[in-house]
Amino acid sequence: MDATTAPHRIPPEMPQYGEDYHTFEMMQNMLEQLLIHQPEDPISFMITHLRRNNDNVPKVVILGPPASGKTTIKIPNSILVSLVQERLNEADCLRKGWILDGIPERREQALMIQTLGLAPKHVIVLNAPDTVLIERNVGKRIDPVTGEIYHTTFDWPPEPEIQNRLIQPEGISEIETAKKLLEYHRHIIRILPSYPKILKTISSDQPCVDVFYQALTYVQSGHRCNAPFTPKVLLCGPLGSGKKLQATLLAQKYGLVNISCGQLLKEAVAAKSSFGELIQPFFEKRMTVPDSIITKVLADRMEQQDCIQKGWVLHGFPRDLDQARMLNSMGYNPNRVFFLSVPLDSILERLTLRRTDPVTGERFHLMYKPPPTIEVQVRLLQNPKDSEEYIKLQTDLFYRNSGDLEQYYDQAIIVNGDQDPYTVFEYIESGIINPLPRKVT
Repeated sequence: MDATTAPHRIPPEMPQYGEDYHTFEMMQNMLEQLLIHQPEDPISFMITHLRRNNDNVPKVVILGPPASGKTTIKIPNSILVSLVQERLNEADCLRKGWILDGIPERREQALMIQTLGLAPKHVIVLNAPDTVLIERNVGKRIDPVTGEIYHTTFDWPPEPEIQNRLIQPEGISEIETAKKLLEYHRHIIRILPSYPKILKTISSDQPCVDVFYQALTYVQSGHRCNAPFTPKVLLCGPLGSGKKLQATLLAQKYGLVNISCGQLLKEAVAAKSSFGELIQPFFEKRMTVPDSIITKVLADRMEQQDCIQKGWVLHGFPRDLDQARMLNSMGYNPNRVFFLSVPLDSILERLTLRRTDPVTGERFHLMYKPPPTIEVQVRLLQNPKDSEEYIKLQTDLFYRNSGDLEQYYDQAIIVNGDQDPYTVFEYIESGIINPLPRKVT
């Protein structure tokens, strides 16, 4: 084989380092800034840019119609953009990040802001039915002493003294609000194409706390980048949580190598390999296979070229903190970890009703896939591992160790596994293709 076409063996530490420290995004951002500012001394410019260390700070634009939960400012375009540029380039904005509220109001403003290199990372559009927005707006009242805003329906002050001094702001009548909404709808459809990949629409017709947390979750999430990424996925969960199914779906869609720890041990015994000879006595005596043997079997599989090139999805190991540390010491640290959370009642329903036909080998479930005839039903057998006592024991064992595992994998994503399996898959898929959420400080 020509050596130039042979698969490259990239040390696993390299892509992991790149993801941990966001080196690809750092280089991409630096190149963008160079092209925007075109400095005469690019080396000094890049050094200054890196010293600022502001690539990870939030840069948010919030858009929405009147009374959607944001404030708007009416300033001519040229003055507005000049003021925005001056403010966003101040030291505190560069260090802490910024939120631009109600700007841009027109496509021309959006283009002028982009031309100046003031690019947001997240754009949030607040939406609500016009009837709701009109009702909100016409009920506004302002306290001229404190500047506090109240509402005749939703937030009326209990103190008579404050009630008596409230005034109605100008420009909030039903007709004036309708005109503003008409103008907003006319301009917003021309603004949104300026932010094609960083846009999220949130309904503001819900409690403000819910709106805030949806916006915060979005701001904390990173955008999918073009950095080379080889998924190394670990699925954790109690017996019957759906790890095997989710691993199969991931392997089918993304070509990942599906590594089931239990299946690997069975295959080693069936192949009568050197590892199988070590494992066979433990299987015969129904004893737990020692971690030292399991890790050797795993290492033998995970060091093969398909795992290195395509990535892998592992389930069934580790089951406790010691095993997790052993996996890490071997250099097989996952870059995505998911915990499938399923209540015991659902697990019992999934597993205790499983049956097998000893004649055909076909599997049934008394609730979800019942046998077609009474004749088949009477001959069905239950696997001893599907008994309620065994399942409760295994579930209790998992949850006793899960706390330590969640703490060890501190960036693990908790997924509600007690729902449609394809909905669960969508959550897992989103967690793999998107960067891990960052904490906004």
